[in-house]
Amino acid sequence: MSLVMLLMVLFEEKFIYFPYKYPEGTWRPETYGLKAEDCFFTTSDGVKLHGWFFRVDHSKATLFWCHGNAGNITHRLHNISKLLPLGINVFIFDYRGYGKSEGKPSEQGVYEDALAAYDFLTMDKGVESLSLIVFGRSLGAAVAIDLASRRVCRGLILESSFPSAQAVAKGMLPFIHFFIRSRFDAESKIKDIHVPLLFTHGTEDRTIPMHLGRILFEKANEPKSFYEIVGADHNDTYIVGGDEYFRRLGTFIDQVLPPVP
Repeated sequence: MSLVMLLMVLFEEKFIYFPYKYPEGTWRPETYGLKAEDCFFTTSDGVKLHGWFFRVDHSKATLFWCHGNAGNITHRLHNISKLLPLGINVFIFDYRGYGKSEGKPSEQGVYEDALAAYDFLTMDKGVESLSLIVFGRSLGAAVAIDLASRRVCRGLILESSFPSAQAVAKGMLPFIHFFIRSRFDAESKIKDIHVPLLFTHGTEDRTIPMHLGRILFEKANEPKSFYEIVGADHNDTYIVGGDEYFRRLGTFIDQVLPPVP
């Protein structure tokens, strides 16, 4: 086994999670013209987590956001400022070890974090489960799939998704996928999801190539659609996609919601 492979096995979590702890980041949502409700809640295994809830007047739905493996919730503020005009609330939370959330990230841990965030939002904040659109980007797509296979939601948006951690690792370093312990097995879980799905992926994604998103898409149940963001890499999907990107998300949300009486 090469030195690189040995290091990957010994320090696997260091290669998967890149958390920014508080005070790293921009912790002033008003910088983007936003007003956030601070939310603190506790997981089933006793970890205290933090999130932000952004409300709009007369919202038609709430977007439940599972972010990627780097940074923290503050690094999504610009994106959130572009989503609120769709007439939706946005709830975003930090996994354990990120931002103001306590603990240390792990695969099972981030799954538990999403469940705790969902239960907090629906029970403590009184958000109706059938008004929730779950959104997951990159690693967050695997978290969102796990959540949607265990909790009720109206629809699921998966951005820059992948079938498994092994599939991603195989593309980066040959043979390394045989040794990693993390699974993030979205491919098997997505078969249990029976809500409308929207897949989005940058055509120039060099971190998670689009063909991996396509593999997962093929395993998903109908109804489903795949939106290719032409020219987008991994972290600039909503910027490169521009107005068309937000139009696609808005159209999907409108389609999955019940008709207004």
